[in-house]
Amino acid sequence: MRKLIPLLAISFFLYGCPRPSQYVRPGLPVPSTWPESSANQAGAPNAPAAADMKWQEFFTDQRLQSVIELALANNRDLQMATLNIQKVQALYRIQRAELYPTVAASASADGYRVPANLSSKSNPETVSQYTVALGTASWELDLFGRIRSLKSRALEEYLATEQARSAAQISLVAAVADSYLALAADRENLRLAQVTLDAQQASYDLILHTTELGMASDLDLRQAQSEVEVARVDIARYSGQVALDEDALNLLAGTPVISGLLADDLSKVADLKEIAPGLPSDVLLRRPDILAAEHQLKAANANIGAARAAFFPRITLTAAAGITSSDLTNLFKPAAGTWNFAPQVTLPIFDSGARQANYKAAQMDRDIAIAEYEKSIQAAFREVSDALSLRTSLANQQQALQSLVDTLQEIYRLSEARYQAGIDSYLSVLVAQRSLYAAQQQLVGVRLARLSNLVVLYKVLGGGA
Repeated sequence: MRKLIPLLAISFFLYGCPRPSQYVRPGLPVPSTWPESSANQAGAPNAPAAADMKWQEFFTDQRLQSVIELALANNRDLQMATLNIQKVQALYRIQRAELYPTVAASASADGYRVPANLSSKSNPETVSQYTVALGTASWELDLFGRIRSLKSRALEEYLATEQARSAAQISLVAAVADSYLALAADRENLRLAQVTLDAQQASYDLILHTTELGMASDLDLRQAQSEVEVARVDIARYSGQVALDEDALNLLAGTPVISGLLADDLSKVADLKEIAPGLPSDVLLRRPDILAAEHQLKAANANIGAARAAFFPRITLTAAAGITSSDLTNLFKPAAGTWNFAPQVTLPIFDSGARQANYKAAQMDRDIAIAEYEKSIQAAFREVSDALSLRTSLANQQQALQSLVDTLQEIYRLSEARYQAGIDSYLSVLVAQRSLYAAQQQLVGVRLARLSNLVVLYKVLGGGA
């Protein structure tokens, strides 16, 4: 071993002492606050941050919680993400194991016949050798950090996979909630179309009877019939959409969702909790997808250390100790002991620039990872800004539409009363009913958009898994 010291001294003199590749987090490539149009949508002043709120706390409806739990247990995409974590974890353990020697026990028996013309005794003879040994082969002394850098890279890739799984879970929870709400909205629209059809059918039957008595015109009859057909078209349309929504929800859940867990009306779904947007520096750096991108950046940075270590000597040790004998009966006697020790130093001298090119490629990978990390932050910043900008606007739209629906219901009631009293024609009833039905449909759409916006906001703010 003492003979290795001059070689090591020469290598340090030629190459200098290796320096670890230090990681420095890039600055945020976005403003320090949300845009003014988004910041004004602050919501409740004491609301918690999304990352501090588990999904069970945000989605308070118990039936929706049950559907989400089904998806978390059965969704195949999430299962694949979990299996990827286990795979990368195994790869990390393999890489970490290279820091330590691999010790193996071996036993062998060798026998061969020497012919007379080759034997020193001029007679054919049988030569036997028995060996039992314990040793290590090609264990690298990590003096220059190559294996430690590779272990760090494997660890960061494992952590990135964990964060990717968390991001997949949050996306799945949001997708299930959004699909659940869309199904509830289409079921409400279907129910609204059915109620409208029943009302229009009753009006049509009444006008048909009065027409036969000569008390109503054919125009009133045809106008009433047209409204019946419009309602029938909507029933057929929403029936098909409900079926599609159910299929989409079953796919996300990974199993058929029983009807008892589904909502027939958006108003029957418990409202979602308020959340605070916080500051970009607090929110964005806690999102799982951004944490995953940062771990990938750290892995690329660690890979630079491994590429740099390739410029330095590699020292490997092969050693074994055991017993050997030509006679099995003498194998375990003290005189049968044997050992070998074979250190090896590989000193890179000339490789046509391959190591330098590999080092340069590792630096380029790091720069690419920085760009991807910054792009992830910028995309997240826009997602949050867009969701915040819509929050108060949709709430105001819902409030205004609700007032409009209340007003149109009163207009429809008065128009119908005036028609039955013979003061107005059926046209005024028809106009009032059409306006009310359209406003009711718009109200369902805006309520769905507001709830979906809150789901998106919870997701893009890094809602807790």
